Amino acid sequence: MGGMDTDRIMQITYLTLLGGAIAVSYIVSQRGQMGRMAQQASIWGLIFVGVIAAAGMWGDIRQSVAPQQAIMTEGQIVLPRQADGHFYARLDVNGRPLTFMVDTGASQIVLSAADAAAVGIDTDTLRYLGQASTANGTVRTAQVTLDSVSLGGVTQADVRAVVNQGDMAGSLLGMSYLRNFSNIQITADDLILTR
Repeated sequence: MGGMDTDRIMQITYLTLLGGAIAVSYIVSQRGQMGRMAQQASIWGLIFVGVIAAAGMWGDIRQSVAPQQAIMTEGQIVLPRQADGHFYARLDVNGRPLTFMVDTGASQIVLSAADAAAVGIDTDTLRYLGQASTANGTVRTAQVTLDSVSLGGVTQADVRAVVNQGDMAGSLLGMSYLRNFSNIQITADDLILTR
């Protein structure tokens, strides 16, 4: 049994005991009003079931709503695997925060047109002279230079990237950037980048 399963069982056990204590104290205090008490008990029961469900799914909710990026003091950045199975990193690009999906199969940093515009690139003036092969076929790309890219307190200037003219859900953090790390380790739950 893994640590997460044990934590989940402990959370549910604690909530069950807490709910039982609340129910018993409520019944004792409302002995004379059983009809009203039954109605309110059913409402409390629904609230309690909701709390248990939220506690049981908290890991999934936390990962999908607020993906965490832990920066370790030993020069390591730990990216937890998200609910969709991918790893995401939040970088500052040209002074603006941007979330990338880590893609070791991509050779470069690849910006979607929307993300490129969000970091101050005028996508209307780009010249899409390059080509890239993707799972959806060949797409046109434009070379750009990012003024600055920061991750884990380390900033690089004049970073080369490409903007994808095709339809992309988000931007990709490829090997041209990942090569800045001395070691890339992928475990069952985390991607660990070591400087």
